[in-house]
Amino acid sequence: MEQFLAFGIVGLSTAAIYAVIGSGLVLTYTTTGIFNFAHGAAGMMAAFSYWQLTVGWGVPVPIALAVVLLLLAPLTGLLVERALRSVQGLGEAERLVMTVAMLSGLIATAQWIWSPSKARSLPNFFAERPPFHLGSATVTWHQALTMVVAVAVAIGLRILLYRTRTGVEMRATVDDRALAGLTGSDPLRANRVAWVLGIELAAIGGILIAPMVALDAAQLSLLIVSAYTAAIFGRLRNLPMVFLGAVVVGCLESYLAGYLPQNDYLPGLRLAAPALLLFLALLLFPHGQLRGRDRQLSRVPMPTLRGAAGFAAVIVMVGVMLASVLGEGDLITYGQIFAFGLIGLSFVPLAGYAGQISLCQLSMAGIGAVAYGHLAPGGQIWGLLAAVLVAAAAGALIAVPAMRLSGVYLALGTAAFAVVLDRWIFTLPSFDVLGVQIKLFDQGSVDLVGPRVFGFAVDTTAEITVFAAVCLALATIGVALLRRARFGRRLIALRDSEAAYSTLGGNLLPAKVAVFALSAGIAGLGGALYGMQLRAVTAEQFNFVAGLPIFLVAVFAGLGAVGVGMFVGTALAGPLPALSVIWPSMQNLVHVIPALAGVASGSVVREGAIAHLREGWNAALRDPLTRSLLIGVPVLLWLLRLADVIDGWALFFGSLLSTFAIRYWAQARARPPVPAEIPVEWWGVRRPWQAEDKEVIDRALLAAR
Repeated sequence: MEQFLAFGIVGLSTAAIYAVIGSGLVLTYTTTGIFNFAHGAAGMMAAFSYWQLTVGWGVPVPIALAVVLLLLAPLTGLLVERALRSVQGLGEAERLVMTVAMLSGLIATAQWIWSPSKARSLPNFFAERPPFHLGSATVTWHQALTMVVAVAVAIGLRILLYRTRTGVEMRATVDDRALAGLTGSDPLRANRVAWVLGIELAAIGGILIAPMVALDAAQLSLLIVSAYTAAIFGRLRNLPMVFLGAVVVGCLESYLAGYLPQNDYLPGLRLAAPALLLFLALLLFPHGQLRGRDRQLSRVPMPTLRGAAGFAAVIVMVGVMLASVLGEGDLITYGQIFAFGLIGLSFVPLAGYAGQISLCQLSMAGIGAVAYGHLAPGGQIWGLLAAVLVAAAAGALIAVPAMRLSGVYLALGTAAFAVVLDRWIFTLPSFDVLGVQIKLFDQGSVDLVGPRVFGFAVDTTAEITVFAAVCLALATIGVALLRRARFGRRLIALRDSEAAYSTLGGNLLPAKVAVFALSAGIAGLGGALYGMQLRAVTAEQFNFVAGLPIFLVAVFAGLGAVGVGMFVGTALAGPLPALSVIWPSMQNLVHVIPALAGVASGSVVREGAIAHLREGWNAALRDPLTRSLLIGVPVLLWLLRLADVIDGWALFFGSLLSTFAIRYWAQARARPPVPAEIPVEWWGVRRPWQAEDKEVIDRALLAAR
């Protein structure tokens, strides 16, 4: 019984922190309609800042707390409110990507400032005081402090929301933002107060929980999964239920740690329990209408068959050029363009066409890599088909619960699924199911070899690069054909309105299962090719945080464009690694760039970067002469490189400069000539008569008098 009480005290103290963090999350969501995926990352940054002040610089604890909680946290809240103000009227994917970008960017920034290779820890509050006893249970002063803070937060929020004018404004803004403004309230001020208080509560929770765990940027940021679960218990609006949910999550974690049997299969279950509970809560609890859901959806472009085929040919040409001019070491890095491209392309049918937001596409890629590595250890070509089918089956499995979820809830559900895979499923040793041995990463790595195609072994890195380019090209054509097909049009109708889709005779379940399976299959193929490129992969390479940059760049590119795949692959495996090589000091900054792209996708490039690029290159692509030069000049430079007339840098910069020069020349050629001025007496003869011409002539005659 003493042990049971001891674990209960630990669970309640942890629950108190989850309640504080979850309250801030619900406060910002109910007031602004934006679900803040970066809420835990804000708490993580507060914890690291507090460590830097107290441990790193020796600042006294009271002063450090004042700096973090009274200066840094409110300032961060105001900055976040200002950054997110521009996305209020955007679609769900665009609103989500801003906070996901902040999550990824804050983790990368923290790892840049505070190196993960150095261990850090924070002492408990009042660590010098001996613990006291409640009956047979021992309670530390830090645990008591967390519970007192949670109670104070609950009372303070109740007074704020129901006994102050500001609280009334915040609750009025939740119900009807425009109507609240007509009655004299200030919705903008309510938003600012909500973000400041929300970040403040995240900071308090981060500082309180940091002494209980290692100071690790990703781990602290993902502790928010437990607070997500508490928030879902309150259905993102009921603060008392948030506190109840926090108690359930905290006690569950504590009792699993104390009573879960010790073997090779169950330790990961304790780490994955909050994510599993979040997934179950999303499925079981009823969810009301999502705040801020709108129909301001971006247009999905219609690709032409000629354009898709030409773009696919360019992808293959780029693969051949890379394979022929780069060495083995460089190919391992830059050859990943096409594998990442397939994973990025998987977002197009799912999120771009069907409007289904998924944050677990890299996890699907991991399933594909594992399936190919174990089912085709000798590189049998059917192993790629098996990888696609296994990943597609996993995607279809997600689609069934997705029938109850959309928008924020679907993003949370897929994120929870990815975290469960990271923390538990991918860490399992091999096991048997009905006499069939199942092996995943087997607590190590999985080796992958190139396939055998028509008896030809694709085994060198150069050959794998070209093969991956061909796969990406074929998948791009397939996605373009899907957009032009009846099923593609039905998916876009599904994105526009699920209710209307069902009313007009569409069946949601087959449509969602099909698009989730298709998307996961494409990602699974990308994962298999990624593993071939590296020869061996580990579970860490497919974790939830590693998949965020792919999602961010895909949204930045424009989810409805078939060129998303090549754009994502080039962005993540092209210039970014090159910058790290050319300027090693920029290596940490490179990890922040995808997050900046995600922020820009909401505030700058609303239609997607590919649409803007297409507008700039239309003149060059339509003109037969400049279109031939765009292909011919890089090919000529490539042939010169093969003949050792020029080096690799000349090929790269020559191709880059020539393509932009051709683009601007094409724009100048396409610009219509400035017409010569036509005398007044020839108006209506050499040019059409215009309505304003009579007024101009009358004024001229009047001035002549």
